[in-house]
Amino acid sequence: MTFIEIILLAIGLSMDSLAVSVTGGAVIRDCTRRNIMKIALVMGGFQAGMTVIGYLIGKTFASYIEAFDHWIAFLLLLYLGGSMIYNSFATDEEDKKINPLENKTLMALGIATSIDALAIGLSFAVLQKTIVSPACIIGLVTFAFSGFGVYFGNKFGKMINIKLDLIGGIILIAIGTKILLEHTFLNPLSPLYIQ
Repeated sequence: MTFIEIILLAIGLSMDSLAVSVTGGAVIRDCTRRNIMKIALVMGGFQAGMTVIGYLIGKTFASYIEAFDHWIAFLLLLYLGGSMIYNSFATDEEDKKINPLENKTLMALGIATSIDALAIGLSFAVLQKTIVSPACIIGLVTFAFSGFGVYFGNKFGKMINIKLDLIGGIILIAIGTKILLEHTFLNPLSPLYIQ
């Protein structure tokens, strides 16, 4: 995966965290630098950490699934992207009633928004890619997007409604499709190779 592809992947993954951060920013009254940092650190930390955990799980089973690893990556990204797109059209008033600054709530949000990063880490393992650099990039991009999201949500969140999950879902599906094409139809070693 190229650096640009990893950045795009990180942006796609960070859309859940960005959406939660915008919502969080809209409901908190005291939008200080400390509060922005707190939310951004948790979101970015969970995204990076879950990516590494998924990678470690995948490495354990990688030798058993090498023949169809690209299908696993594609299906995981298709599922995650599809879920994000589906959720972008769902309405949930509960998000507006939470306090994202409570530690318990913030941890739950961090876990919930980083489940897809676990699947991405698994994909990296089965595709035999390195994880340190991508996990760091995923964490940093999510940190930046979440920090911006809290600030933006606090200033403008009540005025507009952006479908960030929709954008992230489309990016994840596009990356999954690219992986599948590279390993099947565009790979000279594949029986499905198209000349």
